[in-house]
Amino acid sequence: MGKKKDRTKKEKPLEKMTAKELRELALTMEGIVGVHAMNKNELISAIKEAKGIVEEKSRKAVDVRAIKARISELREKKEAAKEAGNKKLVDAFRRRISSLKKKTRKAA
Repeated sequence: MGKKKDRTKKEKPLEKMTAKELRELALTMEGIVGVHAMNKNELISAIKEAKGIVEEKSRKAVDVRAIKARISELREKKEAAKEAGNKKLVDAFRRRISSLKKKTRKAA
């Protein structure tokens, strides 16, 4: 019975909580709207903002959608280069696309 009390006293760090736990926490707080449409990162930032916790930006946030848009642009350029018969350019675009794909995987 003593162990259960210890669990309720200590609050898990926000980053270690699941999205479901974060939604439940956000629903109890005032000033946070649209909880069910938010992903985990959005929930964490909204909760920190509501609590008045200042976020330190230690590492650069990666925008996966922007990277994927860049990949699709490069694919079009790669196809154009392939039709033109420029093998060196095709290879360069292939490498760039590959490195961007790795960035998206790392971000997830």
